[in-house]
Amino acid sequence: MKFKIDTREKFHAITINEPYLAANMTAELHECLLGLQQNGVKNLVLVMKDIKSIDNAAAEYLAKVQQSFYENNASLVICELNPEVEKYLDEEGLLEMMNVTPTESEASDVIYMEEIERELLGE
Repeated sequence: MKFKIDTREKFHAITINEPYLAANMTAELHECLLGLQQNGVKNLVLVMKDIKSIDNAAAEYLAKVQQSFYENNASLVICELNPEVEKYLDEEGLLEMMNVTPTESEASDVIYMEEIERELLGE
């Protein structure tokens, strides 16, 4: 699987450079996400602008991994979904479980707001 990682101040942005996200690709994605998390990266933005379709197992993986980030006081925001992928996730009932934004800039805003929320709740 081809992807690019950009390091920002409060998060890492991972851009998946594939037209299709299949279940067999999620193992590699999981290793990448887990590796970043183990190295102290708390917040990720997953940029999915190149993905034109996704299979059910991969979609369910994204919903589960996002939930695991929140359980570990970290954030995972998905952005720039292709309209067909967004429609599919909505039809499968997964979109409402995910933190999705139209742009990477808005995803960044969500990360910053969640960081502030965690700081306030931690006091």
